[in-house]
Amino acid sequence: MNKLERDIITNNPAIGRSWEEVRSELFTPEEIAASNLRVALIGELIKARHKKGISQKKLEELSGVKQPVIARMEKGSASPQIETVLKVLAPLGMTLAVVPIKK
Repeated sequence: MNKLERDIITNNPAIGRSWEEVRSELFTPEEIAASNLRVALIGELIKARHKKGISQKKLEELSGVKQPVIARMEKGSASPQIETVLKVLAPLGMTLAVVPIKK
């Protein structure tokens, strides 16, 4: 979405409030940050899997994590244990890093 489209949606009373406004009323800043982190992590996992040309089934073979679990992780319908995430990331040539939060 470009700036003009965003401005039209944001400033159009017929459309209503933006998702950002509604989200900030429904969730705490901590919940929003945690959600953003999950989305970023899973997005990177999916991107790495696609870049390597690996199917979920092949990733199951390489990681030992069942394909339905990988599918639920990628859909965001499951909150996997950190060990599971690490098992899935390793065959993709990735790991997790603890870094300072950008403000």
